[in-house]
Amino acid sequence: MKRSIILMMLLLLGKLSFAQQDAQFSQYMFNGIYVNPGYAGYKEALNIHGYYRNQWTGIEGAPRSFSIAVDNIAADGNVGWGVQIMSDRLGAQSNESIYANYAYRIRTNEDGTARLSFGLSAGLVQLGINGKMLWTQDPETEIIPGVIKTMVPDARAGIYYADQQFYAGISVDNLVSPHVNKSKYAFIPQPRPHYYLTAGMMLPVNEQVRLKPSFLLKDDRGGPTSLDLNLFLLFKEMLWVGGGYRTRVDLYSKAYLQKTLVTANAAIAAVEVFPTPNLRVGYAYDFSIGPLQSYTSGTHELSIGYSLGSILGNSGGSKSRVECPKFF
Repeated sequence: MKRSIILMMLLLLGKLSFAQQDAQFSQYMFNGIYVNPGYAGYKEALNIHGYYRNQWTGIEGAPRSFSIAVDNIAADGNVGWGVQIMSDRLGAQSNESIYANYAYRIRTNEDGTARLSFGLSAGLVQLGINGKMLWTQDPETEIIPGVIKTMVPDARAGIYYADQQFYAGISVDNLVSPHVNKSKYAFIPQPRPHYYLTAGMMLPVNEQVRLKPSFLLKDDRGGPTSLDLNLFLLFKEMLWVGGGYRTRVDLYSKAYLQKTLVTANAAIAAVEVFPTPNLRVGYAYDFSIGPLQSYTSGTHELSIGYSLGSILGNSGGSKSRVECPKFF
């Protein structure tokens, strides 16, 4: 029964491409480069960060995602650069990608603690589907002949603003891949552009505690629009505790969607700790809401980030920027 459910999902992806296809992370708010290339260089240090997500534990063929990203600054902090590698699997479907990110960072105040960034990202995406993993009631029926893969170029773009109390960004990905090598998409799910709008802020509660509300709105002009609402507390700049709620929102008419789609998707609990000032380790657990509750024991997500410290300096060896906390 479970395998039939996954097969149905895959066939819908292949024929209609209505479902959101981008890998989903619940701790994206701690490294925005995963949704916006304009974020590259925000921490103004050599930052290494990785995710592993095991979604819908207990369902055969459920999504498994892994990603690692490295970013830093150049040109006296006016340029951010980054590299991101990702692997995402959903049943018989696979998606591997590598992107190079560039962000031009404009100072919007005198000391450079507020920046408006314009980001571009270019890379390669390998899309595949393994017909041997698909299952039907008739074992003699071959849905897709063997393993089919194709590699296509792709691009992303984004605008990102951040100061010491507030951040906001808008971005789009899959700008190129849906339009090339279309003959390969007879069996392989065709990518769709995904649009992201995000914002958040830091609010001081007292000298030891800060509050960080944020949201992420996602849409692919095909599947349901998704909204993440998040709230985290930061204790002594050593411990983040909080969570979020992921739900469907109806921003505009999508008459082709089923009228009985469940609105709620997941509730999220997460913790982020700093064993050392430069090392952060995080864990998130997604509680499935709706029909999936009967099939899965939830989603587990691990993250780890390490900052090597700023290597930015001017010709005299002194730093050419003002140090400020990097909460976003």
